[in-house]
Amino acid sequence: MIQSDAMRRDLVAANHILARESVLDAFGHVSLRDSADAGRYLLSRSRSPEIVAETDIRRFTLDSRPDDPDSGPFYAERVIHGALYQLRPDIGAICHFHAPAIMPFCVTGTAIMPVSHVGATMGEAVPFWSGRDAFGDTNMLVSTAEEGASLATAMGPHWTVLMANHGAVVAGRTLREMLFRAIHFCRDAEILQAALRLGTVTPLTPGEIRLSAEVNLRDTVLQRAWDYWLHRASQGRSGRPGMAAE
Repeated sequence: MIQSDAMRRDLVAANHILARESVLDAFGHVSLRDSADAGRYLLSRSRSPEIVAETDIRRFTLDSRPDDPDSGPFYAERVIHGALYQLRPDIGAICHFHAPAIMPFCVTGTAIMPVSHVGATMGEAVPFWSGRDAFGDTNMLVSTAEEGASLATAMGPHWTVLMANHGAVVAGRTLREMLFRAIHFCRDAEILQAALRLGTVTPLTPGEIRLSAEVNLRDTVLQRAWDYWLHRASQGRSGRPGMAAE
């Protein structure tokens, strides 16, 4: 089945946006379920997100096997994506990342909680998964089907999950929803760290989380955010210091 040009373009844009917004760096990856075949997903071959191009996009089964095995190399941790798509038919896009904003929470096991209006999109609870508890000492990559399934089970019905000493995974029903959630997950973590240094933190109430998330995930809001981030990413790629031109 031929990949949609629009899907490939959007997935490339998502890679560039998440790199520009400091969610992804040289590592991490973002995927999109194939709208023409729910049993497959799209993901770049193993490249740094900032330089991913349309020609890098590959197609995988939900067992994370590439349609073209000779078109690699591939991300070792692609099983994260396949496992979550298998477990959650409602998920349409996924990002795995190691942003500095969330790493202190991964290292200490401190809970991330929504403390900002846009941060409400992370949901009321963020599960915590430890590969060490599940599998003992490993190289910390989630690279086997068993590890992927364990992580997916830990996320459960939620949209975010922290990984002990490693990073996080964020999902969404759509690519734009996932982008909004991932970026503001990191922003909320930055705000929370600063607030904890100042004093007692007052998180959002469950009702505020539900109502604020509903507002912020409306199509008009997601479109506005997508346009803004896409503009910033395109500016960066055309010559902002520190950004590589393709």
